Amino acid sequence: MDEVLLRSLTPSVLGILVRRGADFAAAEDAVQDALLEAVRVWPADQPRDPKGWLVTAAWRRFLDATRADAARRRREDLVDEEPAPGPASAVDDTLRLYFLCAHPSLTPSAAVALTLRAVGGLTTRQIAQAYLVPEATMAQRISRAKRTVSEVRFDRPGDVGTVLRVLYLVFNEGYSGDLDLAAEAIRLTRQLAAAIDHPEVSGLLALMLLHHARRAGRTAPDGSLVPLARQDRGRWDTTLIAEGVRILQAALARDRLGEFQAQAAIAALHADAPAAEETDWVQIVEWYDELIAITGNPIARLNRAVAVGEADGPRAGLKALAELDDSLPRHTAAAAYLHERDGDLRTAAKLYAEAAHKATNHAELDYLTRQAARLNSGGSVPTDQ
Repeated sequence: MDEVLLRSLTPSVLGILVRRGADFAAAEDAVQDALLEAVRVWPADQPRDPKGWLVTAAWRRFLDATRADAARRRREDLVDEEPAPGPASAVDDTLRLYFLCAHPSLTPSAAVALTLRAVGGLTTRQIAQAYLVPEATMAQRISRAKRTVSEVRFDRPGDVGTVLRVLYLVFNEGYSGDLDLAAEAIRLTRQLAAAIDHPEVSGLLALMLLHHARRAGRTAPDGSLVPLARQDRGRWDTTLIAEGVRILQAALARDRLGEFQAQAAIAALHADAPAAEETDWVQIVEWYDELIAITGNPIARLNRAVAVGEADGPRAGLKALAELDDSLPRHTAAAAYLHERDGDLRTAAKLYAEAAHKATNHAELDYLTRQAARLNSGGSVPTDQ
């Protein structure tokens, strides 16, 4: 059974049903039923036209469900005649589904879940396991999202930026259990890049590839966090880095700079440095300036302050940091790092301990606690945020 093939066909099959007149919720249920039937039947008898088989099976299930529901008899005119089996339509509805699943009326969490289900072809159980929530909770979330978008009419172009933010949310969830959401986000973004020619789609794909390339170096064998400056760059995936840089360069050449291209440029500068001390921090600050001009994002300003501390010295970084709201996530950790760079170890240790109390995950809590303990015990090994 080729699970990758099934998942890759899901959006186009769903799109065909929607285009034939099925509402989104009913079509998505029918496609899921057809996928389950394929899992049962295909290992013994895989069809020559997998997509056509899925379309036929899903459409039949939609017809059965519609005819069985007396409250929906008003839609019988859509289903009086079943289209004859044959090669599936070559029209690609994937892009329409991306826009539908990332509709502004949905909350970010609902948009992510619906995208993974409808476009990614994942089961409710897989999505629930990835987000560490009960399957029933995820099922309710997806059902509400499907009901919402079933009322949506597409009489105007969708917002690419909203789609990209949903995919970036998926990527940032990382991975849990047997479902790697970072890899899934990359797969979906590749799919989107094949469906739409847009420099920001390329920028997001490049950003994901460049970040994912460093994944193997981010943790030590005991699972503890390894900061960027101390990562073994020999463990980075140079093939992904080369692909990310190539995609980014092509996007930048179109001279339509967006936030994901700017973020990817920063990631590329980190990936390009043979060693941490050779990082071009001056260029990184310049790219943060571009990013802030586009988005005004306060987290980008925080990261810029740290970069200024590397480029112009820790006191310059602290000065830039002082201009920002100290309630920002990682503000205390950044201050601790810059104070340590400036030689004020007592203040740095105190701030690392405070930052540990604000940590949002175990790896970050462990890392910051270790930094505070190291300084309190007289250690002064350089660190990096």
